[in-house]
Amino acid sequence: MAQKEACSFQRGSGILMPITSLPSPYGIGTLGKAAYEFVDFLKKAQQRYWQVLPIGPTSFGDSPYQSFSAFAGNPYFIDLDTLVDEGLLQYDEINCHDWGYDATKVDYAKIFESRFTVLRKAFDRSTHKDLPEYKAFCDDNVFWLDDYSLYMALKFYFDNREWQLWENDIRLTKPAAVENYKQKLANDVDFWKFLQFKFFEQWNRIKAYANSKGIRIIGDIPIYVSMDSADTWVHGNLFQLDEEKKPVKVAGVPPDNFSADGQLWGNPLYDWDKMEKTGFAWWKQRMGASAKIYDVIRIDHFIGVVKYFSIPADATTAIGGKWMPGPGIKLINAINSVLGNSLVIAEDLGVSDDRVVALLKKAGYPGMKVLQFGFDGGSDNVMLPHNITENFVVYGGTHDNETLVGYFCDDNKSIEDLRYAVEYLNCETIDSIPDAIIRVGFMSCAHTVIYQLQDYLGLDNSARMNFPSKLGGNWEWRATKAQMSDKLAARIARLVEIYGR
Repeated sequence: MAQKEACSFQRGSGILMPITSLPSPYGIGTLGKAAYEFVDFLKKAQQRYWQVLPIGPTSFGDSPYQSFSAFAGNPYFIDLDTLVDEGLLQYDEINCHDWGYDATKVDYAKIFESRFTVLRKAFDRSTHKDLPEYKAFCDDNVFWLDDYSLYMALKFYFDNREWQLWENDIRLTKPAAVENYKQKLANDVDFWKFLQFKFFEQWNRIKAYANSKGIRIIGDIPIYVSMDSADTWVHGNLFQLDEEKKPVKVAGVPPDNFSADGQLWGNPLYDWDKMEKTGFAWWKQRMGASAKIYDVIRIDHFIGVVKYFSIPADATTAIGGKWMPGPGIKLINAINSVLGNSLVIAEDLGVSDDRVVALLKKAGYPGMKVLQFGFDGGSDNVMLPHNITENFVVYGGTHDNETLVGYFCDDNKSIEDLRYAVEYLNCETIDSIPDAIIRVGFMSCAHTVIYQLQDYLGLDNSARMNFPSKLGGNWEWRATKAQMSDKLAARIARLVEIYGR
């Protein structure tokens, strides 16, 4: 069962812009005024897509790919100005907090220290429980909302420790313990429900506004969930955990040219046999929920559907892991049954595998190509524009990569690769490579091309979003309002006009 023809991709382009990176006076981007202004910028630039990073609540390290829930929204994104307009907050209650001094960086420690204090004031004043919209929201999301809200209440009760370190009975979700804490923490549970209600209220508004302007939102979901998540705590039977709910095997990727030890991610692995016996019910819920909030869903590490790298939980590196078979087309069919009009992009980067190619062909999902990686292997490099066919989404670079200026214009690239890039792109200087990369992406046959805003702005690696395997300093970059200028929008729009996007 492939993606429906009626819901296919149109030839177009978009911008990768995380919610965190939007301008805001309160330390981090939100779903408020700046989000609407960014949609207006996209419209001026004649873009079809706004791609965001995962929008779930983040845990230690602030990575959107390590979330407390596969379903919930990040409370940091709730716009405080909107809450003031609704009479739930006053500006002196917001402005008395330190949200950070640098408008181009997120200070997550300051956000964590202050955000929930302010949001609790809004909750205390709210009469949301009397609203039919709130009751409908709770009823529509009962399959995850109650569990997540109890989980977060417990997490704060246990000093933000991961659930594996909670008291044994509640760690193991013993019914008596669950009922006891539901009553004991009832007000806190209601607080976390309120936050999700406000998040999705604001999210649905900005999505409707984007859609009204002809712009579709591309969401991003990690294939794996975090060990420290409501999903793993509640649904431990669907993961490779032992009777004490401790992981037996965990996720990662094997050693390669970039990492001699491989990558030990530590995420719990799915028990695909048990998943299949349920008809992949949890995955259907997850993808059905994603299809309601996104027009297009990018599945990160899509290779995990075909095969996954299984590493012993007590390992210190990925060296001792091995490949195991994934669910393949059976999971794809389950996913497609709940997508409605939403589409899927498969992040198929990394190790080449004929089975992944075959599954993508059956599913009809487009894969990804990253132009940044096209100039180190000769003319047969699959990332070069002349080798890219229609059913792909082309990126200059992703959130995990250097910016185009950082990649091509620093002092660490080989002279041979740079010489080839200059000649291939018909550039006069190395400094002109980044703009040429943008142009050839628009020129390509691929139906969709996505660039980071940083690359349109010509920023160096100080604006890089993520340095994989580096602890700290990630996910921090923020744009300023001045950077999203009419002049830049006109330059992008001209590329759209020239290359029919």
